[in-house]
Amino acid sequence: MMRLIAVGRMKDRVDRDLFQRYAERLTPKLEMVEVAEGRGAAAEIKRREGQALLSALPDRAFVIAMDEGGRAHASLDFARHVERWLGLSRPVCFLIGGAEGLDGPVLARADDTLSLGPMTWPHMLVRGLLAEQLYRARAIASGHPYHRAGRP
Repeated sequence: MMRLIAVGRMKDRVDRDLFQRYAERLTPKLEMVEVAEGRGAAAEIKRREGQALLSALPDRAFVIAMDEGGRAHASLDFARHVERWLGLSRPVCFLIGGAEGLDGPVLARADDTLSLGPMTWPHMLVRGLLAEQLYRARAIASGHPYHRAGRP
């Protein structure tokens, strides 16, 4: 099982369609769980959102926190990581925080961290980008021609 647990509700149809285009093609499927955005001062928002993310984790989950300080991988390397994670026979869960980022206890709980690069991405767009990269990783692992390695 793969699950994406994210802060906030996807309201924009374009963002939702992008996520679903890839999530529905994946094996195993990528399920999305949305938790409420926090209210209050920045530290309180992070704390509340962090608690909600951690509460949504299934037992024994292998947790990958999406964080700007996480590791960025080339596609082939990411495919190897995804295969290793899926081989653990544990639910694989990706966590995406809100605008304030992930709280310390969330990062401490994470088994790994992942970055989509040094640029800042809108949180709703990250969902679609992650789903596409997971689809690409699974295509690489299965030998499907979706990924075209190398440059002309």
